[in-house]
Amino acid sequence: MANDKQPVRVAKAAGFSVHLFTASGGAVAVLALYAAIERHFAISFAWLGLALFIDGIDGTLARAAKVHETAATIDGVVLDLVIDFLTYVLVPVVALWRSDLMPTEASFWIGLVVVIASALYFADTRMKTDDLWFRGFPATWNILVLYLFVLRPPWMVSAAVLLGATALMFAPIVSVHPMRVAKLRVATIAVTVAWFAFAALAVVFDLAPPLWVTAGLVVTALYFLALPLLRGSPWA
Repeated sequence: MANDKQPVRVAKAAGFSVHLFTASGGAVAVLALYAAIERHFAISFAWLGLALFIDGIDGTLARAAKVHETAATIDGVVLDLVIDFLTYVLVPVVALWRSDLMPTEASFWIGLVVVIASALYFADTRMKTDDLWFRGFPATWNILVLYLFVLRPPWMVSAAVLLGATALMFAPIVSVHPMRVAKLRVATIAVTVAWFAFAALAVVFDLAPPLWVTAGLVVTALYFLALPLLRGSPWA
């Protein structure tokens, strides 16, 4: 009898371990937030990169461990959204506010708009399409704000980009989920890995990377921006 229960216990332990792994993103968010408050922006984005890595693989682990069966008392979707709101929205907004990318008053009020709109977006039941694309801009402020730190456009351009992206969260467009895309999956994952490499280099260079790293970030971004155009293409 004891031996019969052993596989069940192992499965439950595996399921709860995945939830714990996802929840660890909350601790990473605190570390990133502290670094942002202290104006250690490269360190903050390093922590956010770790959080993005956790978020990128925890879904695969959850499906492998069948957490909806083995650890059903924890809602993995809600847990993931809680962590994502911290790392995708709150920390980047604070980093923006603490930076010199735009006047403090502008970054403060724009940050409030971003947080409120993102809260509504995260709670929108239509956030994902049936084929697992995101509707609208997927509130990846951690990535967008990283680009603002690297490219450093005039502050009014940054403000326009932030407000435009806020509006696009509720626009009739789609954005790819890099780890769950079906068409061009191999190419998309390869570009995602390349993006991670360029982003890591940008952090290593204290968010002032050489031109070739910046070019890599721009080119990979253009790939993801163009990908929705191929969503319905029979050649993709």
